Amino acid sequence: MTSAKPSDLPIHAITFDGPAASGKSTIALRLAEHLDFLFFDTGVMYRAVTLAVLARGLDVENSADCTRVAEETQIDVRPPSKDDGRPNDILINGEDKTWEIRDTQVDEAVSEVSVFPGVRQALLKKQRDIGKRGQVVMVGRDIGTVVLPEARLKIYLDASPEERARRRYNERVERGEQTEYETVLATVKKRDKIDSSREVAPLRPAEDAIILDSNHKSIEQVFEEVLQIVKEKFL
Repeated sequence: MTSAKPSDLPIHAITFDGPAASGKSTIALRLAEHLDFLFFDTGVMYRAVTLAVLARGLDVENSADCTRVAEETQIDVRPPSKDDGRPNDILINGEDKTWEIRDTQVDEAVSEVSVFPGVRQALLKKQRDIGKRGQVVMVGRDIGTVVLPEARLKIYLDASPEERARRRYNERVERGEQTEYETVLATVKKRDKIDSSREVAPLRPAEDAIILDSNHKSIEQVFEEVLQIVKEKFL
């Protein structure tokens, strides 16, 4: 994959990277609302592809099948149309799949699908096109290193696997889902291993990223830290 050229870079692009359930999406959404920026969690694209692969009954470990689905599937991200806690509408081929992409089956398979170079290449241009609009807070696992490597501000938000599993477990319980903490923890650890060891765009902080640890901190505490960094960088 090639890096963005300086002439392609957006104005005031802020990138958030980090492992699953580190809090990056929550903090980034709040920051985007505070700044009146576009919020874009690129992970929804990989989840959308994974859901589409599963819906077709295809093998999530088959690179060719997953790549074809990524290339063929229309994925759109729009402002929320319902007041049900969603940060965006996620449309797959014109159908609202906002909550379906958060299903447990997708959770367990998305890292398998996202590791394929063809899938990542198919989605990269769409992600960059959104980033190029500027005034955007973009979230993912390779935003600061691959998608927008020369963004002016890059934040890497981290937390322990146990802390992140606890957060994900609580989210599911609040939605009325039946699950077990140990199962969630195992999924988090598996995803970490896959994301950090893949050959293409592995999960890691950009060299110039600011690394924040969210362990044992409230959303408010982390947000205030981030907001101070943004003020120092831009204001």
